[in-house]
Amino acid sequence: MQPPNARATTPAWPTALGGCLALAVAMGIGRFAATPLLPLMQEDAGVSVAEGGWLAAANYLGYLVGALTAAGRIQQRLAIRIGLAAIALATLAMGFTTDLGAWLLLRAVPGFASAWVLVNVSAWALDQLGKAGRAGLSGVVYAGVGIGIVFAGLVCLALSAASRSSAEAWVVLGLSAALATAALWRAAGGDSAREPAAIGARASPRDIAEFWRLVFCYGAFGLGYIIPATFLPVMAKRIVADPLWFGWAWPVFGAAAVASTLLAARLTRMTSYRAVWILGNLVMAAGVLIPLAEPGLTGIIIGALFVGGTFMVNTMVGLQEARRVAGPHAKALMAAMTSAFAAGQIAGPLLVSALNTSSGFRFALVGAALPLLLSAYLLTVKTEQT
Repeated sequence: MQPPNARATTPAWPTALGGCLALAVAMGIGRFAATPLLPLMQEDAGVSVAEGGWLAAANYLGYLVGALTAAGRIQQRLAIRIGLAAIALATLAMGFTTDLGAWLLLRAVPGFASAWVLVNVSAWALDQLGKAGRAGLSGVVYAGVGIGIVFAGLVCLALSAASRSSAEAWVVLGLSAALATAALWRAAGGDSAREPAAIGARASPRDIAEFWRLVFCYGAFGLGYIIPATFLPVMAKRIVADPLWFGWAWPVFGAAAVASTLLAARLTRMTSYRAVWILGNLVMAAGVLIPLAEPGLTGIIIGALFVGGTFMVNTMVGLQEARRVAGPHAKALMAAMTSAFAAGQIAGPLLVSALNTSSGFRFALVGAALPLLLSAYLLTVKTEQT
């Protein structure tokens, strides 16, 4: 039982802002920095679309391994510290080599680390905000992902406009991640001595209602969104060669993620997390398919708004649904869902590499939309039964 003053003593805003900055580094830089950098790397390092797919897949493979180990007994504060430091160092190192093998390793490391940060920040921040009676501030925490994406996109846009190299962009992003890590070193993770890590680590699917349904739906979300999330700037570049134009696709994606998480946090006060997740899947599927119906830059920008406006909403409400369903075993369910998400992401770039023919991204985009629609249906069926 919480003490009578628990709501007053839990630091809601510092928790929300600390989680926001941690996810900005982990996801905006550790996970997605390569997306706005890929067009630059194509120009000055000769990276092909297929090689870009392999770099993305390496990051997602690391993310899968990280997610599979994130529910272990390591304390949340230590896991977050290790994750943020690894992201900063690996990102910085990307600017000092042009070897594809080294790049694959240096993209796998932050993938691994970002899963640790996402799972542990989510478990810590959602728990603290719930105890403080400020669950609505979860939107601030997950807005950090969009903020990191916008920051990375604008850095790449500015350096591209100044005719700087992709290596310099990696160094700038690595140094930025290092500064943020230093700022968070003492704060993120809270009081790890009070963390019920052993409970989450021992949980099994038998202990958690709807375990496999939520894991499958979160994995379908990972496959559904990752193709536009990875290749939107490349698709834009095929239409408009000027980087001052195609480079805006990724900042727009991130800005939509920031706004949507803040709005969705308010929406969840009026309806269920699951209902918002269903709506997010449908809007995201529309965003994936819009570039097929409108193949110009307008369709790509609208697609970026729709996908960027829902991918962090789905992340946020999916993990909140995990906390609602699993209770004390939430960290174990979050880790399993994140593992399925990572597996879907690995399949996405490989699908692009296999299907990237003269028809462009057409078949890959259709393949991305179908699992989103299936997930929406399965979540709706459960809602009707509840």
